[in-house]
Amino acid sequence: MRIREHPILTFPERRKVTFFFEGRPLEGYEGEPIAAALHAAGVRVLRESPVLGRPRGFFCAVGNCSSCLMVVDGVPNVRVCVEKLREGMRVERQVGKGDLLAAVAGKQVGLLAGPPVDGRSPGGDGAAAGGFPGGGGEGDA
Repeated sequence: MRIREHPILTFPERRKVTFFFEGRPLEGYEGEPIAAALHAAGVRVLRESPVLGRPRGFFCAVGNCSSCLMVVDGVPNVRVCVEKLREGMRVERQVGKGDLLAAVAGKQVGLLAGPPVDGRSPGGDGAAAGGFPGGGGEGDA
């Protein structure tokens, strides 16, 4: 399910790439958000809430909520609604809140989202405080 034609927007041709979701090969377009590629492949549940185990899916699409936090190439807490798809990525549903210390044990892991947006933290807008400008996080966390 993708928008192919639009009266105002144009969609440049992109290279089709293979990535892996929980070990299963899927295809998407290079540079599109990982969540969009998963949605197009029929994946609707991206994670479960840490406390009550409720299913979470593609929600805000701008990186402000925690519904799309997944493990990408071994790095937990990646907001796949804003992370661009690359060839060979390995994407997994995250269980619980993610364990960054386990991910970096024995190796150096760079943040996937790039440089700080506002100079405070690597995701900007209070990412260190749960992803929301005022802190907080998921409602039932």
